[in-house]
Amino acid sequence: MFESEPESAADPEDADPTTAKPRLERQRILKAGADFIEQFGVRQLTMRRLGTELGVEAMSLYRYVPSRESLLDGIVETVIDQLYEDPEVYVEPRHGWQDYLLRLAHGLRRLALAHPQVFPLIATRPAEAPWVRPPLRSLRWVESFLKALTSTGFSEKAAVDAYRAFSSFLIGHLLLEVAAMGADVGPVEEAEPHPPKEADLGGYPLLQRLQKLLSEDHSAQEFEESLENLLDRLENLAG
Repeated sequence: MFESEPESAADPEDADPTTAKPRLERQRILKAGADFIEQFGVRQLTMRRLGTELGVEAMSLYRYVPSRESLLDGIVETVIDQLYEDPEVYVEPRHGWQDYLLRLAHGLRRLALAHPQVFPLIATRPAEAPWVRPPLRSLRWVESFLKALTSTGFSEKAAVDAYRAFSSFLIGHLLLEVAAMGADVGPVEEAEPHPPKEADLGGYPLLQRLQKLLSEDHSAQEFEESLENLLDRLENLAG
């Protein structure tokens, strides 16, 4: 259960502008939530404590984020969207698919290192669809990824396989890296059960077409292939 407290008589948004308090809005709340997690950890985040950080009553926040779970989902989306602000990351391949993937991987690593306490949430929060994999977990980025590869010679199946392999490599490496920085990578108990999500694929024609392929479970095969590739690499190192 979350703390609740009565609304104050005066809404902080209606305060005298001369008091110079920033206007309360969803994006400001989500940014403050991300900053709070980086400073104190996700287990310490409550609506009451975040309201205190923002100088408002906790109930004021519920106008913009209906629950703590919604707050956490919003924080994850806000942080992932920072990839669009990274000048080194391209949404479409400009110099081939290898350059696209290198830039995207390094951008995700920069994101993880800039938000080490939030990154475990990126890795573990339920995505917009069960076939969406972290850390590249937004529908916009999955569409971008698949479009980038299919437009540069990959078959649709090969592009989906590449998305799985790319995701598995990054999530494993980056979780280890942020854990070494002191990030809490243990499970965080959800105070409210998450209902199954239905992704709105309007505007994502490639995802609509490839949804069935993306939904197929090849976990065992992926593990064996990754292990075989690792052993081949180690054999080369051994000479």
